Amino acid sequence: MLQVYGIKNCNTVKKALNWLEENQIAYIFHDFKKEGISEKQLQDWEKQISWEKLLNKKGTTWKKLDAEEQATVMDATSANQVLIQHTSMIKRPVIEGGKQIIVGFDENEYASFLK
Repeated sequence: MLQVYGIKNCNTVKKALNWLEENQIAYIFHDFKKEGISEKQLQDWEKQISWEKLLNKKGTTWKKLDAEEQATVMDATSANQVLIQHTSMIKRPVIEGGKQIIVGFDENEYASFLK
């Protein structure tokens, strides 16, 4: 079964969940806001995708950080510490299907990856 990570009120997550439901694909939802994220989970994802892809620098949470804290993010270790503290900065949704993951929402990618 798919594991979907995100935040319920995120529009991109809503699009992804609607797509999954419309295509009758079962999933378990993990809410970053309620359940957080572990460093081990981030490290597991980073075996497949870069920490740069996980870190959403376009979002409000990143922009609200002061320049000093932003400057501390230089590698996976430092990024993970910030992502654990500010789960809203994780690009979403993150979908695990078996040992593969996809990040964000793209209907074509979902169709090829999930069907």
